[in-house]
Amino acid sequence: MQIDKNLLFDSITSFLSEDLGRGDITTQSTVLEATRGRGKFLAKQEMIVAGLEVAETVFTCLDAELQLEAFVYEGERVKANTEIARLDGPATTLLMGERLALNLMQRMSGIATLTSQYVAATEGTSARIVDTRKTMPGLRMIDKYAVLIGGGYNHRFGLDDGILIKDNHILLAGGIETAIKRARERAGHLHKIEVEVASFEQLNEAINFGADIIMLDNMKPSQVKEAVEIVRKSERGKYILLEASGGITLENVAEYAKAGVDLISIGAITHSAPAVDISFKIGLGY
Repeated sequence: MQIDKNLLFDSITSFLSEDLGRGDITTQSTVLEATRGRGKFLAKQEMIVAGLEVAETVFTCLDAELQLEAFVYEGERVKANTEIARLDGPATTLLMGERLALNLMQRMSGIATLTSQYVAATEGTSARIVDTRKTMPGLRMIDKYAVLIGGGYNHRFGLDDGILIKDNHILLAGGIETAIKRARERAGHLHKIEVEVASFEQLNEAINFGADIIMLDNMKPSQVKEAVEIVRKSERGKYILLEASGGITLENVAEYAKAGVDLISIGAITHSAPAVDISFKIGLGY
């Protein structure tokens, strides 16, 4: 996944409109328009840096001539007190874009940092850490991009991106067999079908009725291991991807990875990642 620059520009334009309203009255009343400034982004803790391009876009939306000078690369782990990037330009512009640029970079770096911790915890296994649709509305592209920067992978971007038959679909369809059959009849030939199961009975149904991917929902590591063995011993086992989801934390993610699943989906890496501490200090221009 790459950041869609047009969508990013439109999103940030909207975010700036929300923040600026009719104008930054504090800056307009205290800082002369001719004043030049230099803004420095400083990491206040150890982190994975994400959002350099996004932060720059905030300022270029305000002034197309502004460019960010980065001293680290996207995805680099930095220590506290590292200068990440700097920006020279009209002080009024730097002040107007400061909060939004920080909000986005702090969130993205937080997601990347937490994702990297899950990835590190599963090192040595074949399991991939993937995200979910549990993203902040309006920030899905940014949130999912940050997951990639942290070493994770993207699950569905949206409901139009893949078939995932969950418990409510199964109930409303009248069972796993019917749900899979309908999906096969109505979906495009390129679409794979994933089914969420919460029991071994449902697992066997998903195998027998042709699921391409099976999500093991809220199972303990020991149950996941048993489910993996059942699937791999089945006739179609080598063609089925297995995903573990629900109740997975940094403390137990290694157990799930060692159980033999292909994917481990973690909603927390986007919906509960703590924002990292980054400051933006502005001095007189150079």
